[in-house]
Amino acid sequence: MIEAFPVTATPALLTGLALVLAGPAPAWLARAEWPSRVPRAALVLWQAMTLAALLSALGAGLSVATLISFYERPGIVLLALHISAFAFTVLVLARLLWSAHVLGTNLRARRRRHRQLVDLVGRSDGRAPGARILDAPEAFAYCVPGVSSRLVVSSSALDTLSDDEIQAVLEHERAHARARHDLVLEGFTALHNAFPTLVRSRAARDAAAGLVEMLADDAAQRRAGAVPLGRALVRLAHAPVPAGTIGTGHVTPLTRIQRLGEPRTIAHHGLASSVYAAAIAIVVIPTVSVAMPWLVHLSHQLS
Repeated sequence: MIEAFPVTATPALLTGLALVLAGPAPAWLARAEWPSRVPRAALVLWQAMTLAALLSALGAGLSVATLISFYERPGIVLLALHISAFAFTVLVLARLLWSAHVLGTNLRARRRRHRQLVDLVGRSDGRAPGARILDAPEAFAYCVPGVSSRLVVSSSALDTLSDDEIQAVLEHERAHARARHDLVLEGFTALHNAFPTLVRSRAARDAAAGLVEMLADDAAQRRAGAVPLGRALVRLAHAPVPAGTIGTGHVTPLTRIQRLGEPRTIAHHGLASSVYAAAIAIVVIPTVSVAMPWLVHLSHQLS
């Protein structure tokens, strides 16, 4: 017979942790105001939370598969608890694999067709070097991401924006393409779809979309200046963004414009360091405190 705590509680603890990190914790973090000051660190924290939720869910099932075998006559309650944790893990893993496959296949096909269409009907313009210009009455600019990305700007945007504003917009979209923000967002979407509707939250996926825009803003600000970028954000505030692309119309520009004038201080660096430390702790502490005792116990049983 194995000890009652903490090893036998591993499946329940990991399942509970997965549920908290998939629902209530993201909802709480989404209401915080500090992420806009350190978007890169905040994005890492979101990634750590989603990764920890997934690892906890998978760990719950693995611990069930090993611990229950050490009982000669497991009780009904214990058996039901282990079966529930194992079923939840199998469900999450199956949904994750299916979501990643479907999402990746559909998105890449859609983006491939979009790039082909842009190459076919678009044109070049010296005012927007490296971009394809589409004749359209709406002012918009976006990036079709991929290994071979495309920057797309409408003719109306060229007529509406000044040269320095166009440069700021292009730098913003180039930042998306260089950093492959599309892969970051795909990861959040796949993990979001992995958890059942009743326990998942859209907070991580929506927050990630806003944070990558802020990261692209920071890159554009360094290269083109805050004032031209701010003016461009205002003028493209309601720009349409096709599905599967990344552009300035994904989130409201108010917070983004406000943060352009905020100076980076030592406090920002301290906050970022604290957030990075929290991200590491979210992944490491459950592993050390919950999963490690189970692994040690398992090794003793098998030796």
